Amino acid sequence: MRWISQPAATACVRSLHHGRNRFFASEAARRPKSRFGPTVSLEHFLQRGKVLSLWRRVLRDTRRIADLETRAETRRMAKDEFQRNKDVKDISQIKYLISTGKSQWDATERYIDGL
Repeated sequence: MRWISQPAATACVRSLHHGRNRFFASEAARRPKSRFGPTVSLEHFLQRGKVLSLWRRVLRDTRRIADLETRAETRRMAKDEFQRNKDVKDISQIKYLISTGKSQWDATERYIDGL
């Protein structure tokens, strides 16, 4: 059995430790992107919640439409509007679209209540 000196043993441990850190750093760099997409700002996150809330409201309210064709057409029109604007990134534009969508849906809701 061969013994090594304390300084040599310390150098070996440091070398292993350094190599391990390099390994983990390189693994992190090669790690695939998040499956949830890029990280968004807090403001984008909050606006996304408002958009989803409006979408759920539309789906809930359309259940009250008795005629199935009218219900399907209303949902299709709403879905088309949401999909048409899904790639908007500007916060002020998103806020405007949410506001406009709410007012348009309020008008549609008054019409639904009149049916």
